[in-house]
Amino acid sequence: MKIVQVSAEVAPYSKSGGLGDAVAALSKALAAAGHEVWTISPRYRGVAPDAEDTGLLARIPLGAWEHGARIFREDRDGVRHLFVGNGMYDRDGLYGDANGSFGDNHIRFALLAQAALHAARRFVGDDVVFHCHDWQGALLPAYLKAYWRPLGHFPRSGSVLTMHNPAHQGRLPPSLFVDLELPARWFTPWGLEFYGDLCLLKGGILHADQLTTVSPTFAREIVTPGGGFGLEEVIGLRAADLTGILNGVDPDEWSPTTDRHLPATYDAEDLTGKASCKAALQGELGLPVAPDTPLLVSVGRLDPQKGVELLADSVPWLAGEGCQVVVLGSAAAAHKTFEHRLIEAERAHKAQVRAWIGYDEALAHRLMAAADLFVMPSLFEPCGLTQMYAQAYGTPPVVRRTGGLADTVEECDPWTGTGTGFFFERPSGTALRDALWRGISLYRSDRDAFDLARKRGMRRDFSWGARVERFVEVYERAQAVRSG
Repeated sequence: MKIVQVSAEVAPYSKSGGLGDAVAALSKALAAAGHEVWTISPRYRGVAPDAEDTGLLARIPLGAWEHGARIFREDRDGVRHLFVGNGMYDRDGLYGDANGSFGDNHIRFALLAQAALHAARRFVGDDVVFHCHDWQGALLPAYLKAYWRPLGHFPRSGSVLTMHNPAHQGRLPPSLFVDLELPARWFTPWGLEFYGDLCLLKGGILHADQLTTVSPTFAREIVTPGGGFGLEEVIGLRAADLTGILNGVDPDEWSPTTDRHLPATYDAEDLTGKASCKAALQGELGLPVAPDTPLLVSVGRLDPQKGVELLADSVPWLAGEGCQVVVLGSAAAAHKTFEHRLIEAERAHKAQVRAWIGYDEALAHRLMAAADLFVMPSLFEPCGLTQMYAQAYGTPPVVRRTGGLADTVEECDPWTGTGTGFFFERPSGTALRDALWRGISLYRSDRDAFDLARKRGMRRDFSWGARVERFVEVYERAQAVRSG
């Protein structure tokens, strides 16, 4: 099967969160299973500087201008990666900068969708499956239906849209619709119009041949009142075509037995290396090297969705309980207050708290290995990857019971010898601190039971394995729509 992944992010080339990791790992796993896999993503500033110029320059009218899209190629891990080159991508930031989101993002990702169709026709062929991701890729099914199929192109090519996070919808003023160069009939309830606004994600939901989201629980949540962030009725219209498939982890990138970023490796049979990682990290960050002090870490975007308010409220309490806390992440322009609060917490508790503002991939790996508990208090979480990374590294996660967190973490019960982490239910600081206390108490009072919980998490299978088979089934259903 020929599969074309169209995404705003593909790691390691571009990444702002879990999307880039998920697309890259799925593509690699599909290729390993024998499929021909291509990814198409923007060539942001500094991305793939040595990529081959394919010679294809597509000219695409958008926003009253004709934009050139030059296609570059680089092969990696059995996957053929194509990059769309245009000056609109040559900026600081993928979606915005210190001043906020870029005002022409709708044009930037409309260009990605149209360029992907040009590139697929030139390099892959007409009989493919297009797998598009989030609102940035959601225009591809619209362009496929509005322009390409009526001209006889891609007649047997199905389209699949994965909603990694439908809270982000590409919802914009209606005046911007004209920039997309779609027929006027597409700005209707049948198309991209949503209560008077332009909604790019909605167009993909209605017109992709199949839909997926990133966990079975989240697939159920997004068709309930309020669970689809306003789009639940639209998603409900396609409920028969919606499949929840958990994201997976790439063991070549995330395994404590082989991780090149760690000062020592380890496995579930011998945790000695994990203790060495903890001591090394404490020294690296200038924290007291104290093997029995609980070390809690959080890695991710400093965004309201991630429950950062609950985390920031709880940091002084954790310091008062004698814990060490390290937070790695950064905030968008609208949420810089979270960065300031964490920096202030570090100043107030210099011997216990570290706020690392920004992102450092190698440090993220070292934090996963060094930590005793991983804190991920998301208000909602379609899937999440970091809680799976944490378990793979023997670090029990503390999470809210929602979405993919509910599907990937099991409540720890030392009496029955089950579970891999600690849940809380209500989105409140009090509920989070109760779950944190259960984890800290077990760590301090019964280290043997705590280590067994570590090992249970490390032995879980979060690889793509059977998930690849589920995606292939979805692709086959999408193709069947075209051939039927």
